Amino acid sequence: MAKLNKIFHSMALILFFSTGVAAQEPKLTTVVATVNGTELTLAHVLDIKRQLPDQYKNLEDSVLFNGIIEQLVQQQLLASSVETPPSWLPTAMENQERNLLSTTVIEAVRAGALSEAALQSAYDAKFPAGAGEEEYQAAHILLKTEDKARELLTLLEEGADFATLAQEHSTGPSGPRGGDLGWFGKGQMVPPFENAVLNMEPGSYAGPVQTQFGYHLILLRDRRVMAPPSLEEMRGELEVELQNAAVEAHLRSLMDGTDVTLSSDGIDPSVLSTLDQ
Repeated sequence: MAKLNKIFHSMALILFFSTGVAAQEPKLTTVVATVNGTELTLAHVLDIKRQLPDQYKNLEDSVLFNGIIEQLVQQQLLASSVETPPSWLPTAMENQERNLLSTTVIEAVRAGALSEAALQSAYDAKFPAGAGEEEYQAAHILLKTEDKARELLTLLEEGADFATLAQEHSTGPSGPRGGDLGWFGKGQMVPPFENAVLNMEPGSYAGPVQTQFGYHLILLRDRRVMAPPSLEEMRGELEVELQNAAVEAHLRSLMDGTDVTLSSDGIDPSVLSTLDQ
């Protein structure tokens, strides 16, 4: 019996202490500081944390917790020292509410736009099976006049060495390298140069091709198809594209079902500099 009483006594102590802890469990309304009668709560603390940049959110909880409370106290002291609130305050609060609500919607839409299936579909659309980006290895001789370009083209057709002619006559920075441009893909060269390369076969010449830099004689050395980047390599870019597309689609759907009337015609934009609140 004594042993049984001891067990009941231990259980009673456990129940007592656990009940006390539960009663003291923090809630959003728990007050963390009071400034001249104004209560600052855990809800205020968590709201400040939510707005912090990510590098601050990674601080230790004890450091962040005390830092936020200190900030709230200082803000309340400063705010309560204002005798006459500025006239623009109500408008600013309206804009702040509008911004917070719209940001909440955008974050929800962006989060809902991401799934592995959506990412895979976007990746497949951007990189169809078997498709890869073509790259080109070329050299060129850049000349100031078309006549000079045609003169050198004749020499090339007669068997002159392309690299030697480039070193002797090219006005471009690649001249000392024999005109070598290395490997490049679509969009990396000016359009007239790129268009000429796209229609060339390895080992052939083209020119004169005129661009804003002068007249080019082009030698296409080789072309190859590069394997597309993997899904993991493209994940970040695809996520941004999917999220932006989802937000735009959501805005369009809202606009389609809403009567929006713009009344800004006739208002001189200079009011931004001349009108004060």
